[in-house]
Amino acid sequence: MRIQPLALPGTALVVHDIHTDDRGAFLQLCDPELVRDVGQAGPFVQLNESVSRRLVLRGMHWQEPFQAKLVRVLEGEILDAVADVRRGSPTYGTYVLVQLRHDRPESLYVPAGYAHGFLVLSPMARVQYQCDVPYAPDGQRGIRWDDPTLGIPWKTTSPILSAKDAALPFLKG
Repeated sequence: MRIQPLALPGTALVVHDIHTDDRGAFLQLCDPELVRDVGQAGPFVQLNESVSRRLVLRGMHWQEPFQAKLVRVLEGEILDAVADVRRGSPTYGTYVLVQLRHDRPESLYVPAGYAHGFLVLSPMARVQYQCDVPYAPDGQRGIRWDDPTLGIPWKTTSPILSAKDAALPFLKG
């Protein structure tokens, strides 16, 4: 397993070792060594999965208390965005983009304190993510996908959004 740091502090692309033989393939997605190597304080305690069609954009979300995620695409392809929303951070209001596909042995590590969202590029995508803090409805936070402070170059100008995501506020720099 290789950890490739990304431009935002703490974010990383995790490239998993894949073991193949005539039966198929096997890869280990998360273990205590990975948790330690990405700087995660504790184990992942919740596993979530979403299924979305082309041009669905989910995000940009985070949770307070802050929640770290390990994101993997099981089917399809997504454009994944991570933005620093930690007030006072030197990288506040900046983002990284990663394209994740089911046929590449990669996961995206999203540290606590970062907003996360993705756009589905394929006809359908199944996305699974592990979280280090259980879901807390009262802790839900988010910013608009088209926030001008972030200026994320999504590959569409008219994504399919939930009513909740369409009504999210802008990040006020």
